[in-house]
Amino acid sequence: MGWRDRGVEVKSPDQVAAMRRAGLVVGRTLEVLRAAVRPGVTTAELDAIAEDAIRTAGATPSFLGYQGFPASICASVNDEVVHGIPGDRDLVEGDLVSLDCGAILEGWHGDAAITVPVGQVRPELTTLVADTEAAMWAGIAAARPGGRVGDISAAVEARLRAAGRYGILEDYTGHGIGTAMHQPPDVPNVGRAGRGPKLVEGMALAVEPMVTLGTHETDLLDDDWTVVTADGSWAAHSEHTFALTERGLWVLTALDGGEEALTALGAPYGPLS
Repeated sequence: MGWRDRGVEVKSPDQVAAMRRAGLVVGRTLEVLRAAVRPGVTTAELDAIAEDAIRTAGATPSFLGYQGFPASICASVNDEVVHGIPGDRDLVEGDLVSLDCGAILEGWHGDAAITVPVGQVRPELTTLVADTEAAMWAGIAAARPGGRVGDISAAVEARLRAAGRYGILEDYTGHGIGTAMHQPPDVPNVGRAGRGPKLVEGMALAVEPMVTLGTHETDLLDDDWTVVTADGSWAAHSEHTFALTERGLWVLTALDGGEEALTALGAPYGPLS
């Protein structure tokens, strides 16, 4: 069975360019949110800021109403790993908040996430956030047409294993993305190089390591959305959407297209002209 038969959506250059426009809405919204994070702000206030930014850009929040999700972003604090529902929780000095954002523009989706310290945080949390982001970039940089999804997974895992004794979530993964927010193939954060679906030019994928200071085991809260660590350890989440182009890799949700990070890693930066 070929990759087309497995439901992988391969985009034309024009479609990738349209995804870039959606990705920029997400990237800019996350920068607005990063600037808004401070002690005393509630996660509901951050959600309102995000919805306004997305709609002002002419886009629609991907998450709002998705399988019943009640907000425009996911806001996950401390031991909440992913899918936290914004509410009246006040952020306090020393917290970590992971902000996951999606937008639809002209029928195409962008999806990205950042983890932001609230004021001054413990040094190990600063390191956790940096290592999680670095692992995401390592995974993206490992992608090449003709390679395999497992190349991305192995690079993410190797970067994190080299960095420390982290828990890497296995039940929650990255994914294909395009005319729907979640598409085949899954992009795990652990795996072996040379395994999994083939990577081809025109594919768009979201790479998103979710990493804890403890084990990889999680629980689901009674709201049926919020994923928390089973051992109470704190977590970080980093995500970008990227496409494989004829020139290389184009990170659709990064404001610079991923040029700085990819160049530093020796990976081919490939924006469309």
